[in-house]
Amino acid sequence: MAQNDRVLLADLVRASVEMTATRSRTAKTAVVERTLRAAAPDEVEVVAAFLAGAPRQRRTGLGYRSLETLPEPATEPMLTVLEVDALLERISTTAGVGSRAARTALVAELFGRATAEEQRWLKALVFENLRQGAQDSILLDGIAKAAEVPVTAVRRAAMFTPWSGEVAAAALSGGREALDAFGLVPGRPVRPMLAASAPDVAAALEKMAAACVVDRKLDGIRVQVHRVGGEVRVYTRSLDDVTERLPEVVEAALALAADPVVLDGEVLALAEDGRPRPFQETASRTGSSVAVEELRRRTPLTVYFFDVLHRDGEDLLDADGATRLARLDETVPERYRVPRVVTSSPEEAQAFFDATVAAGHEGVVVKALDSPYLAGRRGAGWVKVKPRHTLDLVVLAVEWGSGRRSGWLSNIHLGARDPEGGGYVMLGKTFKGMTDEMLAWQTERFLSLETSREGHVVHVRPEQVVEIAFDGIQTSSRYPGGMALRFARVLRYRDDKTADEADTVETVRALR
Repeated sequence: MAQNDRVLLADLVRASVEMTATRSRTAKTAVVERTLRAAAPDEVEVVAAFLAGAPRQRRTGLGYRSLETLPEPATEPMLTVLEVDALLERISTTAGVGSRAARTALVAELFGRATAEEQRWLKALVFENLRQGAQDSILLDGIAKAAEVPVTAVRRAAMFTPWSGEVAAAALSGGREALDAFGLVPGRPVRPMLAASAPDVAAALEKMAAACVVDRKLDGIRVQVHRVGGEVRVYTRSLDDVTERLPEVVEAALALAADPVVLDGEVLALAEDGRPRPFQETASRTGSSVAVEELRRRTPLTVYFFDVLHRDGEDLLDADGATRLARLDETVPERYRVPRVVTSSPEEAQAFFDATVAAGHEGVVVKALDSPYLAGRRGAGWVKVKPRHTLDLVVLAVEWGSGRRSGWLSNIHLGARDPEGGGYVMLGKTFKGMTDEMLAWQTERFLSLETSREGHVVHVRPEQVVEIAFDGIQTSSRYPGGMALRFARVLRYRDDKTADEADTVETVRALR
């Protein structure tokens, strides 16, 4: 520990090494518990963020090349976690004339005060590439043990904040009472509920106890819309604020009679015949630097809502699906609602699925009418069905192409999330399904994520999610997971999803 009992960066580095060295969830949780207990109240939030493998700042503005050349390392540990957080905050907020030089000076100050081991760890932290296996679920378990509170209370509090560090600070300072104070606040995003997968409609219906709702699954961008009076905020599934880029959604929310209201939905670009436009056109509206009005003229979007989380002062997260659907119908005009059927008939559900796919959409989501809204969780109450096998995987590395693809990064290495062991399990490689436009884009993208090279292989930070279609799962001794995808091909890159939302290795094994 540092003087005055401050947590040193070196303490976090040692904790990270311990977590990396074990695949035991129990052992990792014990490291989290011990480290949180050692932190002072004003350190807990930062320590929790570092234990989870990410800086508290969502974006630091630092890229691989900006950290390629670092100052001489310090000979002894001296940095505290709060000093690191303060410098990262200054780096992330530096803007305007002269900002590049100012940011360079701040980087030199931060890394010049770090030892060689701390420098390596800091680079991995900034790029969220620690691979120590302390996913959010392990962090939440560790918070519960450190604060001696039920893990269910910790997990529920985490539903209502993008940052688990806030939950850690509350739990260790105020216990169960402070955790119970967390709740849905219109205007502040909550973590979205996620869907499990099933190979077909019949399998999805088997997971439901009785009649269920079958929603059309749209191929767009997930949005969470908050309206409080005349103020509307629009968040993506990763909780980024994209309000300024989606004026159509703001207008639709302001036209509603309910206030305040929080809605879950999807935006997408439609052709004149009502069929969906390519996903990339929709995605361009949330990530492009082109002026909003120009984008709106070029790619108008339509919003559809499928759930309501709050309406006129009434929180609906704990209400069952049937109640929320009734409130949704009372709140949102039909033209803004996702098409659906309520049925217990496999034949009727299959017919709706077939019609949905024929109309050019992704598939369906089968939802239990008795299920609450499990924010931030992939519960059994929602099950998605697509007409082909697809997985959302993370790109771990990319190989330089040859022949016609010479000069482009081509063959991508695919990984599934491993919540128990931490990190990712490689499932194979593919270069199939890539257009020239995609090759050009991914070359630029993955060079910006580069962490190291090994021959013709460029290793990258595990951030980019890609949707992969495949024909099946086969046994393979070539990869650590003992299985590989058959005839894997790229459908699209999912910039609307974070690596934490990628499919897990358990999901892949269930498809074998």
